[in-house]
Amino acid sequence: MKVLLLAGGFGTRLSEETEIKPKPMVEIGGMPIIWHIMKLYSHYGFNEFVVLLGYKAYYIKEYFANYFLHRSDMTIDLQNNAMSIHHTNVEPWKITLIDTGLKSMTGARIKKAREYVGNETFMLTYGDGVSDVDIAKLLKYHKAGGKLATVTSVRPTGKFGVLDINNLNMVNAFREKAGSDEAWINAGFFALEPEIFDYIDDNDNTAWEKAPLENIANDKQLIAYKHTGFWRPMDTLRDKFELENLWESGKAPWKVW
Repeated sequence: MKVLLLAGGFGTRLSEETEIKPKPMVEIGGMPIIWHIMKLYSHYGFNEFVVLLGYKAYYIKEYFANYFLHRSDMTIDLQNNAMSIHHTNVEPWKITLIDTGLKSMTGARIKKAREYVGNETFMLTYGDGVSDVDIAKLLKYHKAGGKLATVTSVRPTGKFGVLDINNLNMVNAFREKAGSDEAWINAGFFALEPEIFDYIDDNDNTAWEKAPLENIANDKQLIAYKHTGFWRPMDTLRDKFELENLWESGKAPWKVW
């Protein structure tokens, strides 16, 4: 099963870091935040990733292209132009890297991954937020729900996309950036059926969080998986420092592996 990771945005609210590198490559504990997200999925046995690139796409491509060498011990014989690998510490990941356009919105990026997903259930999340969500339980919940889309919902502070959820966990409406601290909001970590691609226009200005999700909800095809554990997006430098402090304390809640 494929896991799509949205990794193409400009990350302007974290410009102190993103002037140099794309936001998913900003490091927590010496490793890019996208690595932390992938480690979560891998912990539950999901090791096939499709990374949707845009801003500074080459940075992410080069990182994974050289990942094996960066995570291995080696001897380099310069005179004979030879290299020997001794010990490796790499994950069993298969990673497809797609350049989905510099200015494409989230929906457009997802649409361009259709041929890589095929006709099977897949997962999707943002490349800048970490959580201790149980991916196996999320997928089981999605399958039991029998709908086209399941979104993980949480109750943080701040203003995010609000979910109007009824007592059967059906999402009646999806409203972006309407705010109440008591509302359930979109935390990413979606489980999706391939039919959702039909809800996304072939337009680079299509945002996944607007018409596609709104129409999926209107058709009663969007359900919420309520997560009461840890979830944190990395939107600002302050968020980065908070996540870094959690990691250095040895008590990072998202480190379930």
